Amino acid sequence: MAAAARTTRRNGRREALLQAAAEVFFEQGYAATSIDAIIERAGGSKRNIYNEFGNKEGLFSAIVKESANKVLSPLVIEEIEGHDLRATLTAFGRHSMDAYMSPTLIGIYRIAITEANRFPDLVKSFYEQGPGRTTIRLAEVLEAAREQGEIQADDCLRLAGHFVGMTRDNLHLQVVLGLRPPPSDEEAQEAVASAVETFLNGVRRGQK
Repeated sequence: MAAAARTTRRNGRREALLQAAAEVFFEQGYAATSIDAIIERAGGSKRNIYNEFGNKEGLFSAIVKESANKVLSPLVIEEIEGHDLRATLTAFGRHSMDAYMSPTLIGIYRIAITEANRFPDLVKSFYEQGPGRTTIRLAEVLEAAREQGEIQADDCLRLAGHFVGMTRDNLHLQVVLGLRPPPSDEEAQEAVASAVETFLNGVRRGQK
């Protein structure tokens, strides 16, 4: 009981630190953000941050990884066993849409765009932990569907990229650019349903 309580408190502190660090990064930009500014917002100490994350880049990478985990949650094997591909894609699409339109991921995208030239390793880490990792996991799901005869496909990784792009659509770009607010739940649901329908009509085996 005591160990479980300590773990819960530690996870809570970690989540609060990552949230505070994300806010500072998005307000000040990656280059201008200091560990001191993050500590001022979140509390704690430099030693704790360096022990857990290594440095500022490690802290930013942890924020990206947490966001990717939320997107990938509906693609955990235990969660998708027994569901057909339409249900899996719909769950993935909704989780993805929620994550892509969240203040955290919108902020991460903006930082990645503005800091790409100065911090290429940071942006590479963002892609590998976030969009790249998500696409690879979805490709594995599509490969399983292919083996079961649900779809016919030669390149599941490419197809996964297509579906991720369809889910984000221009909605994501418009929000990143500040041209519009994130979509409502109803609008997001309609966008995902359209992406799933279009995607499956393109890859499902033809009916004889």
